[in-house]
Amino acid sequence: MAVIKPFRALRYSDKAGDIQKLTCPPYDIISEDERTAYLAENPYNVIRLELPRGTEPYAEAGKALKEWEKSGILQQDTQPGLYIYEEEFTAYGQTKRVKGFICRVKLEPFENGVILPHEETLSKAKQDRFNLMQTTFCNFSQIYSLYMDKKHVTRSRIDALSKDTPRYEFSDGAVTHRLWIVNDPVAIEAICDDFAKRKLYIADGHHRYETALNFRNHCRDEGIISAEPDYCMMMLVDMEDPGLVVFPTHRLVHGLAGFDHEKLLAGCKDHFTVTREESTQTIQEKLDACYAASQKAFACYCGGNDWDLLVLKDLSVMESVLPGKSAASQGLDVSVLHSLVLEKVLGIDKENMAQQINLSYTRDFAEAIASVQDGKSQCAFLMNPTRVQEIRNVAAAGEKMPQKSTYFYPKLITGLAMNQMNVEK
Repeated sequence: MAVIKPFRALRYSDKAGDIQKLTCPPYDIISEDERTAYLAENPYNVIRLELPRGTEPYAEAGKALKEWEKSGILQQDTQPGLYIYEEEFTAYGQTKRVKGFICRVKLEPFENGVILPHEETLSKAKQDRFNLMQTTFCNFSQIYSLYMDKKHVTRSRIDALSKDTPRYEFSDGAVTHRLWIVNDPVAIEAICDDFAKRKLYIADGHHRYETALNFRNHCRDEGIISAEPDYCMMMLVDMEDPGLVVFPTHRLVHGLAGFDHEKLLAGCKDHFTVTREESTQTIQEKLDACYAASQKAFACYCGGNDWDLLVLKDLSVMESVLPGKSAASQGLDVSVLHSLVLEKVLGIDKENMAQQINLSYTRDFAEAIASVQDGKSQCAFLMNPTRVQEIRNVAAAGEKMPQKSTYFYPKLITGLAMNQMNVEK
């Protein structure tokens, strides 16, 4: 099944400066102002490689990478290893830790059923990552994947291997990051052998994984010689790790001709119990209660102080709405909202959603409310998070969720370890 292996990571040397000022969040959540600020703090910040700018941005990234290697800013580890990575953070009022390890994973087409996606992707993002890969031949950030391990054998191994002082430990203000390097061949072999019968479920990084597949095929077709085009860099985490947190992504409706709040609610009453609530301050409390009761529910906010709680009356309606889908897909909150409300009541079809013509997304609760209050959106649907088990079940069924169905928190930081695809081991 999944084939994993150690590798000699490309990492920053002491010459580059403080590791805290050399790393950054994933490129797709960084604004241009934030990018500029990172580089102002340290011109060697990995964002220069991961999110290049200029008239020929991808060529500039490739040039910078070569220069930094030549000058010793970046150095390749002398021994192959696995890189144990832990994030400590606060979510839902609790301090949590999630720990996994970074390694190389052999690329497998989705149809092989070894590495499974759970979410749709956008072609524009994939083209951008492909262009960057062509000029750098390097993974600067990890794809985030989960694995099943009922006895938590692998988690026990990495816990035992990360009891000493980490190689890196620093905070970015919200998350404390720790990294340990494992070079012991016996320990590495044991962990790699653990995955002989396992599948991997992509949590975050679908675009990068599909790009890695495309790039591998491109190298084969063009006869490009590379030591490791068949592998990409991944962070692997036990699917039952108590530190795993998934946040919801809220939906914003805007620019819809003839939008009417009361007509929307009237259209929902066939399938939902609609309850008017008097204060937006109670939204989270009500959604939490529905989540705990395993109800399919979301909040509908169209402005003012009040809002409406929509609770699905009977889940069996989804069998006729999505007849070709598994029970796992039919039972998702986002499937219920998209099928029974956005499509059926508001007339926003799948293509419209994909193009974000009348629908956009935010992970920020306050931003969703403010968007309606400021007149930027006509309506906001506040969601509960997707459960990790639901993600696994949809992926295992060979299906994909709608875009922006999940948001794993926190994101993996970029720049601690990099994978050069033209370097063997």
